[in-house]
Amino acid sequence: MVLVIQAFEAQHAPAVVELISSVFAEYGMTFDPSDFDRDLLAIQSYYLDRGGWFFVLSDGGRVVGTVAALPQSDGACEIKRLYLLAAYRGRGWGRALLEHILAQMGCAGHREAVAWSDARLDTAHRVYTRLGFSRIGDRVLDDIDRSREYGFRKVLAVRAPGAEP
Repeated sequence: MVLVIQAFEAQHAPAVVELISSVFAEYGMTFDPSDFDRDLLAIQSYYLDRGGWFFVLSDGGRVVGTVAALPQSDGACEIKRLYLLAAYRGRGWGRALLEHILAQMGCAGHREAVAWSDARLDTAHRVYTRLGFSRIGDRVLDDIDRSREYGFRKVLAVRAPGAEP
């Protein structure tokens, strides 16, 4: 097993949609790429062209995890799309994805990370807590399921420009 975190490329797009759709199905959530989840059909323009990041975790070329982040106007950066196939959870890969994206954000000068996570994703909440995030509240989304999410926040150690993530 050779797992690698790599920057999103166009050829990953179908596998990213398939992965996230399968995680939604596993948790009884509605996957709606025509509306609420449309960012996944335009990863380049939604994330990368707006100064954000999107990474995939691949196992021998198969996409088994994702994480993304998008800068906000207040110096914060929002973590999005942290998902892993069930067989890869509980083995440190969610933590590795989060640490990778946090390093990118720190090198880019962002002062804090914010994440909103569906209330059903307990494993992700434990990872956020272990990495020093604090709970900042909850909200109900305007998606088809009226999903409840918990918010998390972490102050980042800003790295010197040009420092390796």
